[in-house]
Amino acid sequence: MNIRELLNRLGVPRSSGRITARSPIDGSVIGSVAPTPDVNHAVDAAGDAFIRWRRVPPPRRGELVRLLAEELRAAKSDLGLLVTVETGKILQEGLGEVQEMIDICDFAVGLSRQLYGLTMATERPEHRMMETWHPLGPVAVVTAFNFPVAVWAWNAALALVCGNPVIWKPSDKTPLCALAVHALVERAAHRLGGIPAGLCQVVFGGARTAVALADHPGIALLSATGSTAMGKALAPRVAARLGRSLLELGGNNAAVVCPSADLDLTVRAVLFAAVGTAGQRCTTLRRLIVHNSIRADLVDRLKTAYASLTLGDPREAGTLVGPLIGRPAFTAMQSALEAARSAGGAVHGGGRVMVGNWARAWYAAPALVDMPGPSPLMATETFAPILYVTGFDTLDEAIAANNGVPQGLASSIFTRDLGEAETFLSAWGSDCGIANVNIGPSGAEIGGAFGGEKDTGGGRESGSDAWRAYMRRTTNTINFGTELPLAQGIRFETP
Repeated sequence: MNIRELLNRLGVPRSSGRITARSPIDGSVIGSVAPTPDVNHAVDAAGDAFIRWRRVPPPRRGELVRLLAEELRAAKSDLGLLVTVETGKILQEGLGEVQEMIDICDFAVGLSRQLYGLTMATERPEHRMMETWHPLGPVAVVTAFNFPVAVWAWNAALALVCGNPVIWKPSDKTPLCALAVHALVERAAHRLGGIPAGLCQVVFGGARTAVALADHPGIALLSATGSTAMGKALAPRVAARLGRSLLELGGNNAAVVCPSADLDLTVRAVLFAAVGTAGQRCTTLRRLIVHNSIRADLVDRLKTAYASLTLGDPREAGTLVGPLIGRPAFTAMQSALEAARSAGGAVHGGGRVMVGNWARAWYAAPALVDMPGPSPLMATETFAPILYVTGFDTLDEAIAANNGVPQGLASSIFTRDLGEAETFLSAWGSDCGIANVNIGPSGAEIGGAFGGEKDTGGGRESGSDAWRAYMRRTTNTINFGTELPLAQGIRFETP
């Protein structure tokens, strides 16, 4: 495959700079970009665009997003392949990520005619009270390497129909995906016409650039996806200027497996949730909490399933597990496995796998770790394919284990018992933003609001009413009479 030909088809211009993109598939350099020296110009341009874009009727804004969806459909195979090349996720997942972009665009087009406010009862005669929703202002979107295009789309599609410009700071590990998407946005904008300059921009750079966006008073909302440490560094800076932040941070997700669970279904669900994207999803299944009566059976089944996994070049059909993003990820994985052994865990898999002669690529066999009991190690998220298995005797014990970590993103329970399922979903059940029954914690659809609690940050993106984060609310009271009654029955009259 010629990467330059792929980038040409996607409309990505040649560029160079000190931010180097390497494919984790073989460790080769596939491009480079220059860091943005100063975000002030981008924020100023976004501010100018906001003045014009907020006056555009929402359905017209939705037309831009509809055209972007058309461009994504036409470029799906190429962009999906680029996602695979730049992140190492298998091609099916690369294509799936582009489909996720298409889906959220379709959702946002419908939303452009449904930015509803409420009419509320008022205690005053001949008055009407209602709420209206207005564009918020320039939105900065900071994304991580593992979903280099979909997370931007979750934010941008909604932000655009809500009337806001978008400035995107992608991960330094995946700059080419960002350039490719930006080229598609420009195609859509050219087709629609009349789009203000500065409506959609991409800026590059590491933590310095993210901090500059967090500090800038011209950024109305900072939406940041990444590690908990990153969120804890940026959020106080936004708060210091009383700005808004939307945080999608770490996950340390668990699945509870009850005695009544369909184990065939459970094994299939666990396998995808634990090893998909080589364990580099925020919703990856990292802790399996199994009833002690079925624990040995399920572990044996999982060992067999893990042994059947095909590791290798993620572009090839039949590959289920590609590489880790780089050597630091592999090193972190090995450190976690060594700590698990020291804590008495039985580690199955987890070693390096050589693919071809790619010495600069870091492939690792997914690891299944049978732990003797709870361990502080399991409260830490390692961004790699490690699945810890522990046991439980009562559902209350299992729910406590599910909730007993700092993160609160995704969770699931496998059971055929209605009471167990409903208890897990109740107010005293899972404390996560996502709680599923008889499916794994990963693979969320765009129709639901995505996000979690505690160290996950509390933000919500994508579906449901997540659009409200990108708008400001105004409460309106209209007096259509000739009297001036005051609320709460207050009388204020001159003598």
